[in-house]
Amino acid sequence: MKYPITLDALEVLDAIDQKGSFAAAANALFRVPSAVSYTMQKLEQDLDVVLFQKEGRRAVLTPAGKVLLEQGREILQATERLAINAKKTHSGWEPVFNIAIDSILTFDFIYPLIAQFYEILPDIEINIYEEVLGGTAEALINNRADLIIGAGIELLPTQGVKFHKIQEVEWIFAVAPTHELAKAALPLSRQVIEQHRFVVVRDSSRIQAPQSLRVFSQRPVLSVPSIEEKIKAQCLGLGVGFVPAHRIENLLEQKILIALPLAEPVTPSNLGMAWKTINKGKVLRWFVEQLSQHDFS
Repeated sequence: MKYPITLDALEVLDAIDQKGSFAAAANALFRVPSAVSYTMQKLEQDLDVVLFQKEGRRAVLTPAGKVLLEQGREILQATERLAINAKKTHSGWEPVFNIAIDSILTFDFIYPLIAQFYEILPDIEINIYEEVLGGTAEALINNRADLIIGAGIELLPTQGVKFHKIQEVEWIFAVAPTHELAKAALPLSRQVIEQHRFVVVRDSSRIQAPQSLRVFSQRPVLSVPSIEEKIKAQCLGLGVGFVPAHRIENLLEQKILIALPLAEPVTPSNLGMAWKTINKGKVLRWFVEQLSQHDFS
């Protein structure tokens, strides 16, 4: 099917609206006025609509013309972005770059890096996502993300993925001062812990089966969407659980949360960033180099 609306016609329509007349539009487009008039006349005939009406010396859009121009400008802008993205891809710079950050980390570290990157290439589209547990690895495996940060190596495949350790995370079993376990005999045994509700962060996996780690409770859990919400819920005494030490240092100092020793402490986790080895993009390379020098502790 042949469509009467062409990019050239949209450019002429846009120029007439901006310049106010056919003659001024022709001058701006380096065309003769008759060529501009012919383009608009043909478009009106093909669509069977009137696009302009005269008001003095100005050519003013009709309601139909306004609708066509409004949506036509979106097409022109999209076409320009498409051309720019094709050039960027040809030069090795990904036009769109997706970063998934595990909920175990705050996002504070990434924004200064993005600001630095925008000084170099301000027109790259960067998307930041929050993922949890297996969802972080899945985002990379299923191409939702080009780079994942804060993933545990045990959740990643060994083939086709590069893992760079960024931090070791200590897990603290924390409760609110008002919680029943705050008065229990220490160190806490697993049998005692199992009698209390755990607050857990939901795995954000969309395809694979969701996972859970460091959950010892025999009671129904309270499930929340992020580490931040888990911490809030535990501060309110709604449940207990393991929390990354680096996320609750201030809360422990203020005694909003209490760290309780366990008879069987859990081992620390190695967190890292990961990307597919087949990805040779320059945006990925830039972020990996910068993040490799960043102190996450």
